[in-house]
Amino acid sequence: MNALIDHTRLHRTAKYFMDNGRAATHDDAMDILRGFGVSIRVGREAATSAAHQVALLTLVNLTRRTLLGGVETLGVPDAPLLVPLARARTLADAVVELGGTLARAANPLWPVVQLGAVPPEVGNTAWSLTWQGWRGGVVPHYETRRLADDESNPLAAALAAAAAAAELFAWHAKDHPMAGRRAAGLSLWNPGADWLGPDESEPPLSYLPSSVWLIGLGNLGQAFAWLLACLPYADRSKVGLTLQDYDVIADSNDSTSLLSSLPLIGFKKTRVAAHWLEAAGFTTALEERRFGPWTLRGPHDPAVAFCGVDNAPTRADLGSAKFELVVEAGLGAGPGGFRNFSLHTFPASRRPDQIWRRVDGGDAIDVSAMPAYKALRKSGIDTCGLAQLASRTVGVPFVGLIAAALAVSELLRRLHGGDGVETASGSALNLDDIACVRLPVSPYAFGHLPVR
Repeated sequence: MNALIDHTRLHRTAKYFMDNGRAATHDDAMDILRGFGVSIRVGREAATSAAHQVALLTLVNLTRRTLLGGVETLGVPDAPLLVPLARARTLADAVVELGGTLARAANPLWPVVQLGAVPPEVGNTAWSLTWQGWRGGVVPHYETRRLADDESNPLAAALAAAAAAAELFAWHAKDHPMAGRRAAGLSLWNPGADWLGPDESEPPLSYLPSSVWLIGLGNLGQAFAWLLACLPYADRSKVGLTLQDYDVIADSNDSTSLLSSLPLIGFKKTRVAAHWLEAAGFTTALEERRFGPWTLRGPHDPAVAFCGVDNAPTRADLGSAKFELVVEAGLGAGPGGFRNFSLHTFPASRRPDQIWRRVDGGDAIDVSAMPAYKALRKSGIDTCGLAQLASRTVGVPFVGLIAAALAVSELLRRLHGGDGVETASGSALNLDDIACVRLPVSPYAFGHLPVR
């Protein structure tokens, strides 16, 4: 099996166990992930609540890519699908479409995530999703503090699902002693604040961006698309999205990217994203070249861009494309940093080319001496192939979703009169500790639409 693995087929989460030395081979790393699973207990609220459906479907989509033992759901109501996150007509069929299973009893060996009003869990490690306004996260099932689980901002419900996925992975991987014993979440209105505490400064969600340019359609770019579809637009056909990427879906994208699946391997990322977004009601335009100094926004193109690429030279050119506002999200790398995320906005106190170099520094962590890579070398992989494998970063979809939620919320905050964030950084291992540099901003003048 090892001889068949290359950088396009590598499961990016399995690479974590290859890079930290826990797995002796790629197959061993995959076997570790096949031992990870979750039971999701769903309350009746999901039958009529769009936010509960966002939380459930986001959690299923995230966890089926990392918990390869299975994602089973219990108590999913027989109800219409209220959100455009799947092509199914019912919530139960949407769960199955996104990779979950419908079960009658929980696996006693797996932890449990509770969504809505369900009987308290006894015995297993369990968390409850909770959110309110712009705040969302997860708490241990015995924790008495809860939020209202309201319909105010569905991104808070999606964020709660990502926080749960992060805690589930840490609990299974046994790489954080507090996983399963702590609350984890954040405020999208005021990152770094107590997300379980009241925040009277939060406004009701009233305005949504009318057009955005998405640069890069991998882990982060597909998370941007997923979250835009979660937003309660009154008419999505009036939303214009320009999608830019030159690459195709690879086997490895299935492990990290929310719109990717194995049947889509070989298709252009732009066309996969456009097909999904158009089915959700959006209007799309495609740009299938690399982003670079030759990329210029036209007078009728979106004035705002989300950037989710993973290389410094592309980021360095963000200031030359004539966007009025750029929100850039980035993810950490390596076995010690893959849970990290960052955010930059431009214009700011520094230009993009003052932050990133246009020449790639080649400073990736060298993991080629780890047992899994020695096994690959013995299996016959040549030096070039081994270097490509070793250079790929560990990837998990829940970190991309958290970073994307902060990025999308940057536009929403500015649309509602809040301060801007120039830079932010944090880790999915400690969502309570988000470092932000804020800046006053002018009123958002780049197009908006009402919520329904």
